[in-house]
Amino acid sequence: MLLRYVGRRLLLMVPVALGVTLLVFFSIHMVPGSPAYTFLGPHATRTAVAAFNQEWGLNRPVPVQYWLFLVRLFHGNLGDSLFYQSSVSSLIASRVPVTLTLLVGGAVLSVIIAVPLAAVAAVHSGKLIDQVIRFTSTAGLGMPSFWIGTTLIILLGLVFPLFPVGGYGTGLWGHADSMFLPCLTIAISIAPTLLRSLRTSLIDALGSDYVAFARAKGLSARSVLYKYGFRNAAISAVSVLGINIGFLVGGTVIIENVFALPGLGQLMLTSILDRDFPIVQGITLIFSVIVILVYLFTDVAYALLDPRVRL
Repeated sequence: MLLRYVGRRLLLMVPVALGVTLLVFFSIHMVPGSPAYTFLGPHATRTAVAAFNQEWGLNRPVPVQYWLFLVRLFHGNLGDSLFYQSSVSSLIASRVPVTLTLLVGGAVLSVIIAVPLAAVAAVHSGKLIDQVIRFTSTAGLGMPSFWIGTTLIILLGLVFPLFPVGGYGTGLWGHADSMFLPCLTIAISIAPTLLRSLRTSLIDALGSDYVAFARAKGLSARSVLYKYGFRNAAISAVSVLGINIGFLVGGTVIIENVFALPGLGQLMLTSILDRDFPIVQGITLIFSVIVILVYLFTDVAYALLDPRVRL
């Protein structure tokens, strides 16, 4: 049943991704400005502009351009970049690891931050420590990611120069060192929502009859918390985490530009400014696939945690 469900979701991914490309393709062609003048300069002659549009097929009707894009896509070809004079696939492939590292690292750090704080708040529900954690998480909900990133750069990059303030670094350690602040920015953006959801679920789980029965059997408070509390509370937390990661896929555009990371988000923004249509279309397609896969993995994890759920 699980494999059948995954197969159906993967098939549904195709029309959803194509729908996203359709929307973005026609939207970007409505943006004022010509790729020819962006590439050739504002003083380009009409002859040069016409030759550029002829070379790249930009003189054709927009529906025809979209059809040609689909034909290339079904052959595994995302086209060539107008600005970089290189294949879109190679440009995206070189930057996907940065964006995926940012998303995975941010998700892991958010769990590391939220889980212990949620456990402390749930165990001491209604006490001072619980009130402090709840207030802090509520304040964190109103912080935009670019403000969090800028604050971390000032505090941990300039005032206390512990981490690089930009770039991707070189080597494994250099990458990890450079990615810590961006990942922490994502973690701080996700952690408040995850913490509040997990705290509420833990309080409900710890107040249930089966937990009272476990305590009556003489199990320690730690065993009850980890074996019964977290296992049941994790169901809702996984859903919240998956939704927020999917939402932050688009947010990587801001975070990568704040920290000057050579990922898909930075390439996306520069390509929009350069009117580099093929790159914008390719990255949008990749982003939509990542979001769909995140939601798919979330549903599968939900079903594995709770066997009562039938996919």
